[in-house]
Amino acid sequence: MERSAIIVAGGSGKRMGGTLPKQFLLLKGRPLLFWTIRAFHRFDPAMQLVVVLPKEQMEAWEARCAAHDFQVPHTVVAGGTERFHSVKEGLRKVRHNGLVAVHDGVRPVVSDNLIGKCLRAAERHGAAIPVVPVSSSVRAVEGGSSHAVDRTALRLVQTPQSFQVPLLRTAFELPYDPAFTDEATLVERIGTMLHLVEGEEQNIKVTTPLDLELAEVLLKAVPL
Repeated sequence: MERSAIIVAGGSGKRMGGTLPKQFLLLKGRPLLFWTIRAFHRFDPAMQLVVVLPKEQMEAWEARCAAHDFQVPHTVVAGGTERFHSVKEGLRKVRHNGLVAVHDGVRPVVSDNLIGKCLRAAERHGAAIPVVPVSSSVRAVEGGSSHAVDRTALRLVQTPQSFQVPLLRTAFELPYDPAFTDEATLVERIGTMLHLVEGEEQNIKVTTPLDLELAEVLLKAVPL
């Protein structure tokens, strides 16, 4: 089946304590987003790559690609106000009925193995998402009190969330709802059961300065 990846990079970088969008922060001397795009290109050089950026960042991204001689083929699309709208714009660029993986632009350490597992599971089941167990104790807060939650029944959701393209297109025909925090919740709304794939602890989402340092360590084995 034909395969595409939609890489969503709409972060502002506020939690990083600066004004530079986190997808542009330097990681091993290159913008973080480079590594995320390269991960999918490494997995399958023939795979269509669609990168969704805020419209006001597109010119800056083009300049960075030129400055760093970044030549991995990809299409850049202007995103919308919410993730829902951004992924929907990226999906418009997918011209086949095969498989599509939707991935956070600031998860640069995603492995070939995880990408492959998610896509194969989506081919078999329609929709597949990577998850990891919750290792810390969890409490639910209600008003002025709290209570313990059984963490064994909980999972943390990662990306790439992978789908058969016609299924995801059908899901995006729904009107926007703030409850749609990711593509999995959207697809569930149309009655599709999600297949859970074992995720990877190193597939971190870079949101804080400590995350960036950890990503630098994890990427040491990846050549420039």
